[in-house]
Amino acid sequence: MKTDIQIAQEAVMEPVVKVAGRLHIDEDDLELYGKYKAKISGRYLEKIENNPDGKLILVTAINPTPAGEGKTTTSVGLGQAFGRLGKKAVIALREPSLGPCFGVKGGAAGGGYAQAVPMEDLNLHFTGDFHAITSANNLLAAMLDNHIQQGNALGIDTRQIVWKRCLDMNDRVLRNIVVGLGSKMDGTVREDHFVITVASEIMAVLCLAADMEDMKKRLGKMVVAYNYQGMPVTAADLQAVGAMAALLKDAMKPNLIQTLEHTPVLVHGGPFANIAHGCNSVRATKAALKMADYVVTEAGFGADLGAEKFFDIKCRIGGLKPDAAVLVATVRALKYNGGTAKQDLGKENLEALEKGIANLEKHIENLQKYGVPVVVTLNSFLTDTEKEIAFVKDFCEKRNCEFALSTVWENGGKGGIALAEKILETLEKKESRFRVLYEDELPLKGKIETVAKEIYGAGNVCYAPAAERQLKQLEALGFGHLPVCMAKTQYSLSDNPELLGRPEDFTMNVREAYVCAGAGFVVVLTGAVMTMPGLPKEPAALHIDVNKDGMVTGLF
Repeated sequence: MKTDIQIAQEAVMEPVVKVAGRLHIDEDDLELYGKYKAKISGRYLEKIENNPDGKLILVTAINPTPAGEGKTTTSVGLGQAFGRLGKKAVIALREPSLGPCFGVKGGAAGGGYAQAVPMEDLNLHFTGDFHAITSANNLLAAMLDNHIQQGNALGIDTRQIVWKRCLDMNDRVLRNIVVGLGSKMDGTVREDHFVITVASEIMAVLCLAADMEDMKKRLGKMVVAYNYQGMPVTAADLQAVGAMAALLKDAMKPNLIQTLEHTPVLVHGGPFANIAHGCNSVRATKAALKMADYVVTEAGFGADLGAEKFFDIKCRIGGLKPDAAVLVATVRALKYNGGTAKQDLGKENLEALEKGIANLEKHIENLQKYGVPVVVTLNSFLTDTEKEIAFVKDFCEKRNCEFALSTVWENGGKGGIALAEKILETLEKKESRFRVLYEDELPLKGKIETVAKEIYGAGNVCYAPAAERQLKQLEALGFGHLPVCMAKTQYSLSDNPELLGRPEDFTMNVREAYVCAGAGFVVVLTGAVMTMPGLPKEPAALHIDVNKDGMVTGLF
């Protein structure tokens, strides 16, 4: 069987100008990055502002497992299926990070015959957006340290610097470092830190900004440190906004590529789904809604992280109203949640399936709390049996939830037609009554506990002394009205990655909280979640190479 990269490299792509033409985008409104990638101009986005909106469909999933779920594969395959049904569709995805690509997760372009292409370009440097964000982030860090070196007119307390440097790579030794060693001219000695680029607030700002002016306002609000009086010092105080915006001017423009079946794909932004909101940019999503009748987008990790943040952060800030949600699961992943060992997932096991399906049940209940019609799709594997599929179908339908089987990995858009038809049917008969989970006026602790109890299933929330102080300070500084961005392991509904299935009445442990005032949310760190991942014992980078003809191998 061919690998994902083999399938992608054998694809016959259309010039991106032709793909754009089907969306009525003139070549003059494209900034070409070679033959198959382009950025869409701000001028074109202004031209389509008054077009009617299409239907917005969110693709999310159960908690990720080593068995695989196929959320991006489903998103791409669904978009292709709409095309086969003669529907005008656009897919709106995040850009992949180099960290997971060279780490353990691999690429993020879909898989099999449901991929976004050019796959290698998308997973590597693409159009340079992440490099621009990294440069802007580190420019701000350099200007902060330089301000302190040149007299510290703002009275910055060097023990309360919260802005971190970033790098788009999994590099654990950079999590905690010391800077300023050397002579007096080399700066102030202090502890510093790195986060992965996708966890930078600048990434979140770019993805939530409506336009350049909005982005500059948000950049200016970013808190970099606190002064000796305990008041925030911002990027605007450091007069860094203009220079950062100059670095980000091209990154603000959505990127256009295609699927294997030439469906248009807008790929733009990639905030970390643990530390940030895990969705593509508001700008790209809104543009897609003006371009097409159906927009397929996705949110990172499982629905407890990605969908919750899509609804409570992205939709709240961006004024979006999703029309339906697709919840992706696999028989294999459900059996894994039921205790089946990884090597035995290919064997029929209804007992493990019945136990593990509690994870799916919780995600269905959670999505229904937002008033959005839900369609569950099983991403099919050859080892799935008729009894297992029938059990899941019956389980979903008994919970007022539509069901469809998907074979997009194997069959591309053709394998997603049943799912696309089920969504069209659902959109006809069920109206979305979208609502957010909590109101802005609720105190920060109330918001945290609402998400922990309503979405995760926690019995109570325990706050570390530091978190107690930080939350109290943030409310005193006027940030209490912001939504919360929960940073949690993706592998469990709880903050403990070992608790599979549907854990209940557990204690959620909050260890730290800080504000992303530019992005417009308060980050709440739980459990042992990291802002800078590390590489595994055998990273994916060991198997990636390029041959004498310049063809990349080993990406997956």
